[in-house]
Amino acid sequence: MYSSLLLHSKKCLELHKSRTFRAITVTLLQNASPFHNHFSSVPTTDPDSVLNLLTSHGFTSTQISKIITTYPRLLTLDPQTSLLPKLQALQSLGASTSDLTEIVSKVPKILSKRGSKSTALYFDFIKDIIHNDKEEGQTGKTTKLLRRSSSSTTTGKQGNKIRNVTVLREMGVPQRFLFSLLVSESQPVCGKEKFEGSVKKVVDMGFDPKTSKFVQALHVFYEMSEKTIEEKVNVYKKLGFRVEEVWEMFNKWPYSLKFSEKKITKTFETLKRCGLNDVEVVSVMKKRPECMRSSEEKIANCVETFLGIGFSGDEFVAMVKCFPTCVGLSAETVRRKIEFLVGEMRWTLKDVVGIPPVLGYSLEKRMVPRCGVIRVLVEKGVMRRGRGGGGGDGIPPMSSVLACSDKVFLNRFVLKYGKLVPELMAIFGGDKKKGYTTTKKVKGLCLSVS
Repeated sequence: MYSSLLLHSKKCLELHKSRTFRAITVTLLQNASPFHNHFSSVPTTDPDSVLNLLTSHGFTSTQISKIITTYPRLLTLDPQTSLLPKLQALQSLGASTSDLTEIVSKVPKILSKRGSKSTALYFDFIKDIIHNDKEEGQTGKTTKLLRRSSSSTTTGKQGNKIRNVTVLREMGVPQRFLFSLLVSESQPVCGKEKFEGSVKKVVDMGFDPKTSKFVQALHVFYEMSEKTIEEKVNVYKKLGFRVEEVWEMFNKWPYSLKFSEKKITKTFETLKRCGLNDVEVVSVMKKRPECMRSSEEKIANCVETFLGIGFSGDEFVAMVKCFPTCVGLSAETVRRKIEFLVGEMRWTLKDVVGIPPVLGYSLEKRMVPRCGVIRVLVEKGVMRRGRGGGGGDGIPPMSSVLACSDKVFLNRFVLKYGKLVPELMAIFGGDKKKGYTTTKKVKGLCLSVS
């Protein structure tokens, strides 16, 4: 059964233990799930005792930081009755310190499994995958060890999970998705026939197993019946979507079919209250179905933020139509970027309206380095002043500075300026003090500057 499924798919395509850290861990716990009110105070288990236990078993500060960030609930587990027996059991079975720390760092939720035997089973399976990928690469053939795991006598839920995850791995699903599927309780790898049918649907729709969308689509088909999916499609049809448009959205963001009728309808109506008409709302949701994640309150706050900064209602609508992600940006993010673009670089709000995707660019990684290069060119007088459509002091148009690729930017504003290249490359690379003295490859362009 599983071999035919595979054939079908190929055919189709130092942590500080201080009060500060303690406060951070409590914050992580509070934000870890929709039920964070249960953890509104410091957990009964002392987080320091958990950290001490991990340190004593060879985990580095970096690894512990990664574990707590990935799975903050670990801090609520009792170190003596829950965590220690599992760590000791793994060591008694021959797990080296390096294997133990590497695997738990990658998949900390493995320590939440009930019973040492269950933990050991998942641990061995994860170790096989990691070691196999190191030796042969993700697309290499599975080792005999993995095949033995997938066809082992392990039965029930654990057996299904291991077998199904092995199938997904052979299809090319990356480690980071496999491990989260393996250790979670309610996931689409728990079944057998239903799993096979769900994977077949996802493959038939052309999803690439190497992407997160493949896993999202698998969730949807596994968790929802055909009748439920049909009902969700009908909700969109009532709002003006064609059936093919609904599936276009699904291909962009599979979770678009997971929302309730109430949520879908409310998002539609909220966008209309922003000034969009029915046709424009359909267009926005088609472009960015992820905007349905934004609550009514968040969308309202977004509108208030843009209008408060000085954009008109019509300008906001124009930006949303061009860049629907606008409705999901936080007020702080919008203000910081506008302050930099308009307040410091002296472009105008109309410049932003003309290229709203700029609000999605990283301030630290894209805007600041590129604009730093432009400022140096202007200050040194080597850039022509008064170029049309630019900002104050001869700053070039926003689009020519921020909307181009790294390669185009470097050719346009760095490489042609001779003796200034080392200084400009240092700024572009984020280092304003040191010259650029090594070889740097930027999206296909190899630069050697000394």
